[in-house]
Amino acid sequence: MQITGTFLDEISHDIPHQNWGEKEWDLDFQHMKRMGIDTVILIRSGYRQWLAYPSAYLMKTEGAYKPPVDLVRLFLELSERHGMQFYFGLYDSGKYWWDQGDYAREVELNLHVIDEVWAAYGDAPAFGGWYLSQEVSRKTGGITGLYRKLGIHCKAVSGGLPTLISPYIDGKKAILAKDPSLSREDAVSLEDHQREWREIFAGIQGAVDIVAFQDGHVDYHELADYFAINKALADEFGMQCWTNAESFDRDMPIKFLPIKWEKLRLKLEAARAAGLDKAITFEFSHFMSPQSAYPQAGHLYNRYQEYRKMLA
Repeated sequence: MQITGTFLDEISHDIPHQNWGEKEWDLDFQHMKRMGIDTVILIRSGYRQWLAYPSAYLMKTEGAYKPPVDLVRLFLELSERHGMQFYFGLYDSGKYWWDQGDYAREVELNLHVIDEVWAAYGDAPAFGGWYLSQEVSRKTGGITGLYRKLGIHCKAVSGGLPTLISPYIDGKKAILAKDPSLSREDAVSLEDHQREWREIFAGIQGAVDIVAFQDGHVDYHELADYFAINKALADEFGMQCWTNAESFDRDMPIKFLPIKWEKLRLKLEAARAAGLDKAITFEFSHFMSPQSAYPQAGHLYNRYQEYRKMLA
C-alpha cells in the first residue's frame, strides 16, 4: 500500500522544529510529490500559545503569540502549486479538554477558529477539508460531542468539505512522550476497542467523514485484528477508513527517530490486506524527507521509493 498523504507538524511541541522557510518547504513539497503524496494535513493550527497562522481571535483570548510567518497561507499556496489537497487542522488548547475536562470551552474556541479561518482562506483552491486535531483513544469525557459539534460546523461553513479524525488505539505502546517507558500492561482489549468505537462512531456519524487510526500503539502482530475492526466499523457507519502509518519508531528509548523500513513496510502491507482506503503518515517532513534533520529519514525515503517501484 502506498502513502498518499502526510501530516504537517510545524507547532512541533514534542519533536524538534526544523526552522524551514519558504525555500525549504517548497523543496519538501517537491519531494512529497515525487513520492506520490496528494494530500497534506496540518496537524494543528495552534497548540497553547504557539500558532501556525496569525489568529486575531486566539491572540486576544488565549494570549497566543503572533507567528512570524503565516504557514497556513504558505501551505495552501504550495499545495496549489504542487497539485495537492490541504486539510486544515483545528486549534488544540492543550489544557481545556485535556487537563480540565472542559470540552465545551475547547469547542467554543474552535467554532471561532473555524469561522475565522474560512473567512481568511476559504477561497483558496487547495482548501480540501478539515482535521479535528484533538486525539483520543477511548470514549472519554465529552469527546463525542466535541467531534460532532466541530465536524458539523466545519461542514456547514465550507459547503460540506470532508472532515477527518486520527485517533489512536489504547494499546501496549500508548505511552506519553514524556514517559521513559516503552510499553504498559493495561492495554485495551479488542472487544472494548470495538465496543467503545462503535459508540463513538454512532455519535459522530454525519459529522466526521474519515477516520485514520494511528498504527503505532499496538504490536505488529496485532495490527490485522485492529485494522479489521476499524474497517468494519467505518463501513458500518458510512465513513472512509484510512491508516495513519507512523514513520517514526515507538520501540526505541529515544523519542522520536525515523522508523526502521522493515517495520513501516509491514504496517503498510497489513493495511493493504485489510482493504483500508488510503495511507497517510505522521510525518513526512521530519521522518521521511531527504532534507530532514535526521539523515535516516532520507534513507527511509529511498527504501520507500524502491518499494513503490516494486509495486508499479
